[in-house]
Order: sequence, then C-alpha cells, then structure tokens
Amino acid sequence: MKIEIRNAQNLSFREKQVVVLKESGMAASKIAKKLRIAESTVATLYNRARSKGYEAVIIIPGDVLALYDDEDENEES
Repeated sequence: MKIEIRNAQNLSFREKQVVVLKESGMAASKIAKKLRIAESTVATLYNRARSKGYEAVIIIPGDVLALYDDEDENEES
C-alpha cells in the first residue's frame, strides 16, 4: 500500500505525520503515543491539515487484494 498526499506542500511536517498515520487507519490515541504529543494536539493538527485542503490517495495493487487471478486475465483477452 502506498499513500500519496496531494497538496502536501501546504502542510507542516507534523501535519503530514498526523495525516499519513490517520489516513492509514491509526486511532488518534495511538498517533499521540507514537508522536509523543497530546491527543488534542493530534486533533488540532488533523483539523488544520484538512482546512488546508490536502487530498489523500491510497494506491493498492489489485494483486495485494486478491481481486484478480489468472482466469480473470484470460477472459479479458
């Protein structure tokens, strides 16, 4: 899995950290512990980042999700 943050140039370093962890599905309490900041700071950084208009794009190859097999590829030909 790869996470691309568009408009990341508008975010501070800490905002980028919080966004990547949050968009990866990590809870605010765990982010706070990992970054050694208060949970309220996580919320503030995340809300500030959202107000700056970032866009998170998660790129997951289809084979990782086991959505395609050899049979599906043959049917498309």
